[in-house]
Amino acid sequence: MTEPLLQTAFHAWHTENGGRLVDFAGWDMPVLYTSITQEHTAVRTSVGLFDIAHMGRLMFRGSDSCGLLDRLVTNDVASIECGQVRYALVCREDGGILDDVLVYRFQDDYLLVVNASNRLKIVEWIERHQGGYDVEVLDRTLEWSMVAVQGPGSLDVVAAVTDVDVSTMGYYRCAAGEVLGHPGRVSRTGYTGEDGFELIVPGEAGAALWERLLGSGEVTACGLGCRDTLRLEAAMPLYGHELDEQTDPYTAGLGFAVKGDAAEFIGREAVIEARDRTDRSQRVGLKLEGRRIGREGAEVFSGDTRVGQVTSGTFSPTLQEAIAMAYVDPGAAEVGTAVEVDVRGKRVAAEVVKLPFYRREA
Repeated sequence: MTEPLLQTAFHAWHTENGGRLVDFAGWDMPVLYTSITQEHTAVRTSVGLFDIAHMGRLMFRGSDSCGLLDRLVTNDVASIECGQVRYALVCREDGGILDDVLVYRFQDDYLLVVNASNRLKIVEWIERHQGGYDVEVLDRTLEWSMVAVQGPGSLDVVAAVTDVDVSTMGYYRCAAGEVLGHPGRVSRTGYTGEDGFELIVPGEAGAALWERLLGSGEVTACGLGCRDTLRLEAAMPLYGHELDEQTDPYTAGLGFAVKGDAAEFIGREAVIEARDRTDRSQRVGLKLEGRRIGREGAEVFSGDTRVGQVTSGTFSPTLQEAIAMAYVDPGAAEVGTAVEVDVRGKRVAAEVVKLPFYRREA
């Protein structure tokens, strides 16, 4: 018997307002409301609002919270200040990536936000390794709502719904406070390449928050479709595309999220070994000629030699060019290298370019 899809606190609004709903990691989620291009452009030029309540939210409480997290993730948890957020990876013993995550440090606890598709896997992984640590791990995913407010106008929109001083909040910082009169958490984070914030409130407060944010008049409801095109322009890897259990952090170009000698995280030896290999593939950006899109799985060639494979591709609404990320052999990874992408049996000329494809103005 098929399990019913999970629903966020915003599901009724999505249904009533034309959201095209799809099964995303076991959740009934909106992929778009109007068009991907229209919603994408709203985020780049104004403000977009995303339902991200499907993301896993795991709270760590207890004296050994930092120690357990330092064992679980590749980055340095011990050095995270209260009110700071840090990107990290959870790896297997062989260095393969189980998930990419954000670690938040608050006054009384830590929060680990994980991908929806990996939540149950990561919960099981934590349970397997938390023996001997004085830690209580609570899965708050179904109890809390979470939204992302993204775009150049996001500061004023968020400031109107919280007592947290977001005007002075730096990037990858977080704070606990009130959101519409409810206990909440606010962070200056996002997955779009724009300035923006992510807000967490109790589940029962989610619908009212959503309506209030949209009521400002300048905010556009956005689905998962444009979230994907936005993150691709910003060259942010997506689990299941650029990241998986067969890929190590250095191959993925995420060495900045590896803490090295700070603590003995699971998989450290294999990850360091991968770092020192000279023959590993590299994640690169590609710009294709014309408007044909190199989708995930498309093969990359240099002459008659296959040198790699596309992991994500789209036609960039911002740049008006076909772009893709791919893993290629080191000999084909230098910026400016000419390659070809096999798009449904036809070779399309492409060039290796510097990532990210898009970077917002400071």
